[in-house]
Amino acid sequence: MRTFGVEEELLIADPVDGLPLALAADILDVAAPPDGEARGGGEGSGEENAGEATLKSEFKQEQIEVNSRPCRTAAELRAEIRAGRALSDKAARAVGARVAALATPPVFHATPTVGNQRYAAMGTEFGLISREQLTCGFHVHVSIESPDEGVAVLDRLRHWLPVLLALSANSPFWMGADTGFASYRTQIWNRWPTAGPMDVFGSADGYQEMLSELLGTGVPLDEGMIYFDARLSRGHPTVEVRIADVCLYAEDALTIAVIARALVETSAAEWRQGKPPSSILTPVIRMANWKASRFGINQQLLHPLEQRPYPAADVAGALLRHVRRALTEAGDLALARAGVANILRRGTGERLQRQAYGQRRRLSDVVSAAIASTHQDGERSDAGLLSL
Repeated sequence: MRTFGVEEELLIADPVDGLPLALAADILDVAAPPDGEARGGGEGSGEENAGEATLKSEFKQEQIEVNSRPCRTAAELRAEIRAGRALSDKAARAVGARVAALATPPVFHATPTVGNQRYAAMGTEFGLISREQLTCGFHVHVSIESPDEGVAVLDRLRHWLPVLLALSANSPFWMGADTGFASYRTQIWNRWPTAGPMDVFGSADGYQEMLSELLGTGVPLDEGMIYFDARLSRGHPTVEVRIADVCLYAEDALTIAVIARALVETSAAEWRQGKPPSSILTPVIRMANWKASRFGINQQLLHPLEQRPYPAADVAGALLRHVRRALTEAGDLALARAGVANILRRGTGERLQRQAYGQRRRLSDVVSAAIASTHQDGERSDAGLLSL
């Protein structure tokens, strides 16, 4: 069974007025081991361990990243996600803040990027793009046996990724306004020149050639700025699925993660069987991403096999059918079916945010509701609500 783990980027917020707080360094200090053990890992920004959970500073000091360890079962990963959220919130409370699984801050003004030298260089090079880049994503790492297998997986899962975006959509507000989007984070994130869907690479050599061509332009500062919706990890033997918003509910994050692992396994099996990648053009996948970003699960999505609009429930069902064997072999089929059914019934984080805002039309209420939901599970649903 393939191991998998996640990275959750969480917003650091004032629990009263909902404003983002630049306290990542303080939170890391609070969470530091008592023996003063030196920080390590990350991209020069430091990380701290407490048990199995790892905290790390990110591009902005108003966010904190929680990394799980590699897990073999969904039960292990569920415990990791809950523990990581609890760890980061405990440290945030100590400095007068809370953490919330919000993919964009409802209230925000552009801020300079501080931290390590690399992030500072990005801030200088990319101007307003970097100053406004306070977004929180959800990345799923799934183990692979080789770069060849990894690239074969990237080539075969690319057209399914917009469905994961729709199922995770959790960013309707930006700069104090309702954007009309379910995942406005996607629109902000796609300002980076390398972000978005990727072409078919064909081989590990083809992947490296693409990276070399992009880096040769001098636009990305380094390989870490290759922000494809899914990519090979630089530091681990994994495929990194990066398209999702951070999920408001821990259980939704687990649902996305188990489906992502099943997508990797299904794609690898197709490669071993000699099945070629889909010929769907990258600009068409970009349209699917846009539709998922705009509407989430609330209206139609583009069907990954036909690239025509279908009800969101039908598209989600197609995804589950596509990965059914892999989910079954991992023991995750019932969990994935129930998780997706619950998301379709209850809605993603964008729905809760809008409901919280609609009561008194106060963005601080949105953040308060998000803080509460970050640290509790969404209701589970009957798996029978979604037929396969």
